[in-house]
Amino acid sequence: MGLAPVLLQAIEKMGFEKPTPIQEASIPVLLETGRDILGLAQTGTGKTAAFGLPLLQLLQADNKHTQALVVCPTRELCNQISRDLTSFSSFMPGIEIAAVYGGSSMDKQIQSLRRGAQIIVATPGRLMDLMSRRAVKLEQVSMVVLDEADEMLNMGFEEDVEHILSFTPAGKRVCLFSATMPPEIRRIAKKYMTEPLEISVGKQNAGNENIEHEYAVVNSRDKYAALKRVLDYTGDHFYGIIFCTTKIETQDISDKLIKDGYNSDCLHGDLSQQQREKVMNRFRHKAVRIMLATDVAARGIDVSGLTHVVHYHLPDAIENYTHRSGRTARAGKTGISFTLLNVREAYRLKEIEKKANIRFKRIQIPGAREVLDRKLLTFTQTIASQDVDENMFSQEHFENMEVLMAMDKQEIVKKILTLELKRFAADYLNAPDLNAGDRAATGVEQASGSSSRIFVSVGKKDGFETMNFKDWVAEVSGVKKKNLHVYVKGVYSFVDAEAEDVAALLETLNKQEIEGRIVRAEITARTPEQGERKFKGKGRSNNGHDREREGGGWKKQPWSGGGNKSSKPGNFAGKRDFASTGFKKKKY
Repeated sequence: MGLAPVLLQAIEKMGFEKPTPIQEASIPVLLETGRDILGLAQTGTGKTAAFGLPLLQLLQADNKHTQALVVCPTRELCNQISRDLTSFSSFMPGIEIAAVYGGSSMDKQIQSLRRGAQIIVATPGRLMDLMSRRAVKLEQVSMVVLDEADEMLNMGFEEDVEHILSFTPAGKRVCLFSATMPPEIRRIAKKYMTEPLEISVGKQNAGNENIEHEYAVVNSRDKYAALKRVLDYTGDHFYGIIFCTTKIETQDISDKLIKDGYNSDCLHGDLSQQQREKVMNRFRHKAVRIMLATDVAARGIDVSGLTHVVHYHLPDAIENYTHRSGRTARAGKTGISFTLLNVREAYRLKEIEKKANIRFKRIQIPGAREVLDRKLLTFTQTIASQDVDENMFSQEHFENMEVLMAMDKQEIVKKILTLELKRFAADYLNAPDLNAGDRAATGVEQASGSSSRIFVSVGKKDGFETMNFKDWVAEVSGVKKKNLHVYVKGVYSFVDAEAEDVAALLETLNKQEIEGRIVRAEITARTPEQGERKFKGKGRSNNGHDREREGGGWKKQPWSGGGNKSSKPGNFAGKRDFASTGFKKKKY
C-alpha cells in the first residue's frame, strides 16, 4: 500500500496482518494524491490507522513545528488516538505526539507543546483554551483530521470546530471521518474542503455482521433484576459495557452491582480525568469485567475482546445504537448486543432493524433454576480444570483435615457446592419469571396503554436535534428525562411518555412560543410500523398561514430567535453560550 518499512515494522509488532476496508481505501489516497477525504465508516473499523499511518509517513521528523492536527469529541478518544499514533511511530525516532484535553493539567500540556510536537491530538474546548493562551501554533499545519465529526456536532462543538479551522492555513489537507453524514457535516465539508474524495465503507448506520442482536422484554420495575439474572447466567464469560442514558443512572446501577457482589465500575462525565483513566486501565486489564457507561463517556473506548454490549435503555438516536453495538465484535471477532426492552419500547425495534439493516432475535430472561444449574456447571468445570500446585501444601495441612478425609466423596462435594450456591439460592429462592408477555414478540407491536405519544409542532427546522429537544421538553415540563423518548423530524416531533406525565407535558408545551408562534402539542396515534403520525392534504399553522405537506411534515421557515425565553432551542443547538436562555450547559 506504499507504507514505509518503519511503519510496517510497527504494524507487524502490534499483530496486524490485513488492512480493514476503510484502511485499504484511504491509505493509498492520502499517500499518493494529496486530496481531501470525506470518510463514512462505523466505529471499530480501523479509522485511526486509516489516517494515522499516512499522516506519520508524510511528517518531517526534523521539523519540530506542529504539522498535523487531529480533533475528536472526547477525552477517551483523544487518549486512544494518541496511544495508537505513538505505537505506530515506535520505530520513528524524533516524532513527538501531544494529547490535549480537558480535565488534565494544562501546565503539563503546555510544557509538552513547548518541547515541540509534530502532531497534536485534541478535544475542541481545551484546544481553544490553549490557542487563546498562544500555547498552540497552527500556522504550519499541513493536515487536519476531524474524527467522529458527527458526534462533535451532536455535542455542540460545531462553532468550536469552525473557529479552530479558521486558524489553520488555507492550503492544508482536511480529512473528515464520520459514522453518519448529516447536513451539518456536508456544510463544513463544502466550506473547508476542496473537492473531497468520498469514501464510504458499509451502509450508513449499518451494524457489524459479526454481532448478534438480541432482546428480552421486561417490565420497567424488573429491569435491574433481569440484568442481574443475565450476568449470573453468563458468569465469567461476560466482558462488556452496559449503556445507560444518564450519568445518575450509570452511577446508581454500578453502585448496586458492586454492593451485590459484581465486578463492575462506571464511566461518566462527572468523573475526574484521573478517575476515568484509573477505571479504564482496570477495565482494559479485566480487573473490572462489567463497565457501566453513558453514550458520550464510551466514545473512545477501544478495548479488544468485549463479548457483550447491553442496552439498559434503547438510545434515542438510531446511530447511537450502532455506535454502542460497535464496541464489541471488533477486528473480525464476534459479539452480542443485548437490549433489555421495556414493554412500551417494543415498536422501536422495527425502526432500528430497518435503518441499521439488522435483525433482532428475542430471547428469554433465564429462570431461577436455569441460573442455579449454570452456576453449578461453571463451578464444577472450574474445579475440574484447576491445576494443583503441590508446593502450596505441607503435610501439616492434611493432618488438620482429618474431618474432611473421613467423609465420603459425595458428602464433601455436596457441602462444597452448598457453600458456593448459598448466596445465589437465597437470591433466587421463589424468584418470579421476569419475562413480559408475548405481545412484544415481533418487536413491532404498539406500546402498552401505560404510555402515550404526543405530537409537538416543532422540529429540526426550529433548531432542535434529539438531545437538545429532550432537554427542552424536560426543562419546560418538569418531567424527568429518563421517562421521555423523543423523535425529532423536520418540522414536528414526537414525545413518548408515561401516562402520569402526559397532562403536565400537554399543559406546559402548549404554553410555549417560538418566534411568536404558539407551540402545539396533542396526543396522537402511532402506527406499529412507523410510529409516526400521518398527515393528509393541507393544514394551517398556528399563526394562520397555509403550509404544504412535505414528506410527512410541513414546509416552514426555521426558528430565528425571539419568543418565550424558555423556548429558545437555538441556544441548545450546537452553541456554547447558554446564558441568555437561563439554562446551564449540560455535560453528556
